[in-house]
Amino acid sequence: MLVVMRTQATEDQVRQVVDTIESMGLRAHPIPGAQRTAIGITGNTGAIDALTFELLPGVAEAIRVSKPYKLVSREVKPDRTIVKVGQVEIGGGDLVVIAGPCSVESREQTFAVANAIDRYGIKLFRGGAYKPRTSPYSFQGHAEEGLKILAEVRDVYSMAIVTEAIDNESLDLVEKYADMIQIGARNMQNFSLLRRAGQCRKPVMLKRGMSATLEEFLMAAEYIMAEGNYQVVLCERGIRTFTDYTRNTLDLSIIPAVQKLSHLPIIVDPSHGTGRREQVTPMSRAGIAVGADGVMVEVHCQPERALSDGPQALLPSMLGELVQQLKEIHQVVTNLAVSVR
Repeated sequence: MLVVMRTQATEDQVRQVVDTIESMGLRAHPIPGAQRTAIGITGNTGAIDALTFELLPGVAEAIRVSKPYKLVSREVKPDRTIVKVGQVEIGGGDLVVIAGPCSVESREQTFAVANAIDRYGIKLFRGGAYKPRTSPYSFQGHAEEGLKILAEVRDVYSMAIVTEAIDNESLDLVEKYADMIQIGARNMQNFSLLRRAGQCRKPVMLKRGMSATLEEFLMAAEYIMAEGNYQVVLCERGIRTFTDYTRNTLDLSIIPAVQKLSHLPIIVDPSHGTGRREQVTPMSRAGIAVGADGVMVEVHCQPERALSDGPQALLPSMLGELVQQLKEIHQVVTNLAVSVR
């Protein structure tokens, strides 16, 4: 159920509704909107009498949410969520580019990439300290030492750090060092990890699982939000299909679908979505053209020597060209949206 407050409702009236919900043994999720606050209710196993809330001062109406994902749904929050990571707002209408190496291999390699991309004004730096790999013999990352290197990058270049946690133990360290916690495709339905991420007070980037449906993707985000963390960004990173030319199939049709059903921002990862360097730029352009809030791409100064995913990493010069192209496409998409209104 969703309790919608009146536009002029006071903080005390919102608090009274929250107290009423909690007195019933349920969980209240106040979600401020542009005009008024809505309060989602979770934890109920049966129907709730709407009159219980509609008679409280400051309440406009209590409505049932038809979607299985309550807090993620636009029924709960019609206006879009903006997630702030460092100096960057994701979902607020600006073009967002996240860039960096697949993995932190060394301090020298990581700083070389950071120095290269800094000239393009990028303020979100991605890099893996923990690398869940298909083969147990592949490079698995430098763990906390890698996180310390990423923290140095933030201090030197004023970039916010986006990096992956692969289990509850690593999440403790990622929460300590990073500015945004990434939940990878392999962990999209690791429900204990999702709950733990929901207890953090740092933004979470949730990647779509390799075979996940749209509803499964949104329900995974619901796990995070149900624990009280409403700073969630979704990421389409490609799904597994019958094709063997690309690493995955980047499903761009999910971008407008998510935006219709959910208020959460969504970005695309064409690096993992294709696995091929020459496809990253055109698929990035396509992602922005269909309305994605941004892209996340991998960059390496010497991709032929990369310890992971070298074939899909852009050279720094390629990133510069891509950023300029994305700015132009984003401006066209923004102008079209304004003209439609």
